[in-house]
Amino acid sequence: MLTDTGSSPIPARPAARAYRSAVPLARLALLLAATGLCSAGYAIDFGPFSLTGFAKFEATRGSNNCSTCQYVAGEDKQRQWADYVVPGTAFGTANTHVSLMQPWLGAKFDLGNGFKLSGLLSQRWRDGQQDIAGFWYEKNVALSHEDYGSLRIGAMTTRAWSMADYPYGSNVNVADQWGASGAGYGLLGHAARYTSRPLDVLEGDLVLEATYDYGNRNFTVNKPRFWELYAQYHRGALVIDAMFQDTRNGTPMAWGHGPFSGLTPFPADDAKLGPSGQSMAMAMARYQVDTQWEVSGGVRRNRWSGAYAVITQAGPPDLWNSMFNVDWGGQVLVTENGKLRSITNPGYPATSTDLLLGLRYRWDKWTASTGMVHLGKASTQNPSERGQSNSALFNTIGLTYDYGQGLQLYGFAGTVHYDHIGLSPMSMPGNAAFTNVDSRVTTTGNWLGAGAVFVF
Repeated sequence: MLTDTGSSPIPARPAARAYRSAVPLARLALLLAATGLCSAGYAIDFGPFSLTGFAKFEATRGSNNCSTCQYVAGEDKQRQWADYVVPGTAFGTANTHVSLMQPWLGAKFDLGNGFKLSGLLSQRWRDGQQDIAGFWYEKNVALSHEDYGSLRIGAMTTRAWSMADYPYGSNVNVADQWGASGAGYGLLGHAARYTSRPLDVLEGDLVLEATYDYGNRNFTVNKPRFWELYAQYHRGALVIDAMFQDTRNGTPMAWGHGPFSGLTPFPADDAKLGPSGQSMAMAMARYQVDTQWEVSGGVRRNRWSGAYAVITQAGPPDLWNSMFNVDWGGQVLVTENGKLRSITNPGYPATSTDLLLGLRYRWDKWTASTGMVHLGKASTQNPSERGQSNSALFNTIGLTYDYGQGLQLYGFAGTVHYDHIGLSPMSMPGNAAFTNVDSRVTTTGNWLGAGAVFVF
């Protein structure tokens, strides 16, 4: 059922960033030793407060990795000068790792007459640093009533990312490939969310929810606006989750984990930019066939309006906006605020469809899984190639052992296949996102790894 946290204690692997290499065994030993300090994997309660969370370490060995292939290291995929790779650079097998930690501090107070007041505070650290600088995962308060539902205000995660990340993606080792791709947003900083009480529908429980975020209010010309509608239907062994996001003037991106704020991090850019928007509709379902078998699947439709490229501050070096699906060197006439003007380096609308399939089998303390994600080709009128003609297919297998007392040990393997060498599909935030296999230098790659996660 729907929970108030809006996030999951089982984390995802990083999305747009590459892992660092050379796994230090001492760090893994420290993590496992720390998990041994707790006698049971349960929440820590003290009065009206509770502390839950997770600590995770994961090591991976993958083929066809190339950390030095991109000519301009660390540059955004949407920028033309980030397209180029260093000629003749070798790519091959590499070791990578990641450590994650995220606590949730919650508080609940009974106000009487069915009303309750609650609060939630949570942040995630990746390799010892704040995961997404400047944004909380949870920092909110809520007023709820058993008959009227709940109203939550503050910073929180979206349903589109949190549900796609866990349980759907994480359960079959495609948390990033599914949850962190596409046209959605993952983190909200100034949101209000209403969640209904469970409604009795067709012999099952239906929960409805609406979330609004006004983004960065310092943008007064291109005002940000975020809406997310969410529904969960639960009947016996069947769970269906459906969500729709419609946004205006957030940072243009194809990173479903990313934060919603404004067109750029700098409100001074407001008057120099044109409006943009993106939306996403997704449906996912899980069905428990019996006590051992579970099948899952999902479909997502992405839409981007595109965002033209413009220099926001002359250099050197020149500073640019956050653009999307640009026809570099192109020119079009557009009407903005009732005036006709010429736009150089215009951005074009695009749509794409992504798919998820998953299967899990449980016996005793073991769980075996396999997952598949297909990121489809995009439809756009952009005469320039920006990845719209490419697609990606990810396949994974995994095995998890529940050690007990909150500790799980797991192993996994996977492959990726791109339709052709070139820019990665529109739904991917980077050309080597999720796997470190760069679509500009190879069409295939594989990886295997192991990890430990402790949940309390």
